[in-house]
Amino acid sequence: MNAAATNPVNSGTSAIAVNSEAYTAVYFHHTAFATDDYSALTFWIHGGASGGQLLQVRALLSDNAQDGVIVGPLVADTWTKVTIPLADLGVAAQPDLTGIWFQEAAGITQPTYYLDDVRLDRAPPPAVVNVTIKTKNTVRTVDERLFGLNTAIWDAAFDTATTAELLVEADNRALRFPGGSISDVYHWETNRSEGETWEWATSFDDFAHIAKLTDAQVFITVNYGTGTPEEAARWVRYANKTKKLGIKYWEVGNENYGTWEADNNDRPHDPVTYATRFKEYMRQMKAVDPKIKVGAVVEASEDSSANYTDQTVINPRTGQPHDGWTAVLLATFKKLNVVPDFVVYHRYEQAPGGEDDAFLLNSSRGWKNDAVAIRQMLEDYLGKDAKKVEINCTENNSVYSNPGKQTTSLVNGLFLADSIGNIMQTEFNSMFWWDLRNGQEAGNNNSSSLYGWRRYGDYGIVTAADPAGPADRYPTFYVYKLLQHFARGGENVIEATSDYNGLGVYAVRDHNKELRLLLINKHPTATLKVKVKVQDFDVSPAAQVYTYGIPQDEAARTGEGSADIAQSSTHLSGKTFIFSPAPYSATVLQIKKGNAVPKKPEKHHHKPHKPKPDKKPKDPKGKK
Repeated sequence: MNAAATNPVNSGTSAIAVNSEAYTAVYFHHTAFATDDYSALTFWIHGGASGGQLLQVRALLSDNAQDGVIVGPLVADTWTKVTIPLADLGVAAQPDLTGIWFQEAAGITQPTYYLDDVRLDRAPPPAVVNVTIKTKNTVRTVDERLFGLNTAIWDAAFDTATTAELLVEADNRALRFPGGSISDVYHWETNRSEGETWEWATSFDDFAHIAKLTDAQVFITVNYGTGTPEEAARWVRYANKTKKLGIKYWEVGNENYGTWEADNNDRPHDPVTYATRFKEYMRQMKAVDPKIKVGAVVEASEDSSANYTDQTVINPRTGQPHDGWTAVLLATFKKLNVVPDFVVYHRYEQAPGGEDDAFLLNSSRGWKNDAVAIRQMLEDYLGKDAKKVEINCTENNSVYSNPGKQTTSLVNGLFLADSIGNIMQTEFNSMFWWDLRNGQEAGNNNSSSLYGWRRYGDYGIVTAADPAGPADRYPTFYVYKLLQHFARGGENVIEATSDYNGLGVYAVRDHNKELRLLLINKHPTATLKVKVKVQDFDVSPAAQVYTYGIPQDEAARTGEGSADIAQSSTHLSGKTFIFSPAPYSATVLQIKKGNAVPKKPEKHHHKPHKPKPDKKPKDPKGKK
């Protein structure tokens, strides 16, 4: 199989070329998600030079294959669109779709065929979407570190007035440095990578200047792959003793379970080696500043990244063996009597080339499962010490490499809002979007099946333009800016539910008792009629509305109208009201607490009670 075939292609720049042996399959896999919002599977298929291939398309529920649908024989030298209702695949309105197989069905080796633009089609939205806000049900307190951005040492525009203005405009609350995988080759004292003689565009001093200027909390990733504990300790000393910056959070390495990371150890990407060295990193760094917090990298599964098979550990609770990075790491920590202050998790939803807008906008519900899985592993392997360990996410975006047009589209902005809305329902205490600035890439997935007018990808939320105009701010920037009107540190997340997965709804109450709702309409064309029922809160009729959606994104494209967040007011008709968010939009409703209408006294028709004649009524106690 070649997932980057360039000829033939139905749309964009590549398709999937498949060479099938008997009964083998191309497998599109993901963690389980509900299919309520989808009606059909659609794809384009090409029979190659010869055609005649016979396939069976099968869907999987919790990794169990359902009855299939035969497709073919395929037509040679022709792209054909195929739509299969989910009911025909046996997965309509199911909670646990985990994948799709395109399986060879004739029992022979087939000539090459091609797949492109594979997607799930949306079902029509309901006539009315019902939302319930339970203001007495507090989920958690908002941590301001949930509003953070990664920064990059290659960002030549970072230490500028424009950057400071953008961060203040968006009310960014946290920054991470030096940036992803580069952390494991970066030597902060020289501002160079391992083995290089040239310096990076942004030094630690440059970064610290902007972080301090914008009053941001800071996460630093020290060099594990090619660095030493001594180098990391000197960084702590320079930052917190010499410069008196008070940087609290320090990560040891970046995604060190991954073979893509630099690792000069004798056993690279080895959790036992990492755990052993982590202990020394933590000891030396805390010897300089005992107040800092030191974090270790994990995944959300006991079996992911099983890089070595000679170090199986047994889960003390389940009795099951595991070789994965996190299980072995935590078991080794237990042996070494090491308890990290926090663990670090990174989450990207899609592989490059497989981007799908509808899928992306429903993927963030997986945050809860990740938080539960990580907490369970901490408790299983660290025992009572697990309660000392907080869980943080320091990277999140839509696709893990080769960003295409989806990353610069309105869809990715809505995904950002939905990701933060969902992570706020969990115990994750930080979320850092990847990233502030990254750089445009024109040659990745620009399929016409993806929404958006920009014909390039970029992980950043802004370009390097100095100063930055409206079109230099991507939708991710504007939505990130919008969120300051929704929630900030110290406020209470409260329970909010929707009976339609195509509407994300989240709620907070601030210190002044104001209620704020975040509504994300994930449908590309339908304006939703939303019936909101607010419990235990007297709704003031006048509400402020902040919105970012299609009109603003189009204004950035055409230069006509305002590309910035739209502000307006609306009238709400009591505790139950109708609101209609536009297609592909994120909206914040700020609702003041109204005055409750006093109840009229009840009328009593029974005769008043009279004291018996032989007893005098007693005086009330304490009455003089």
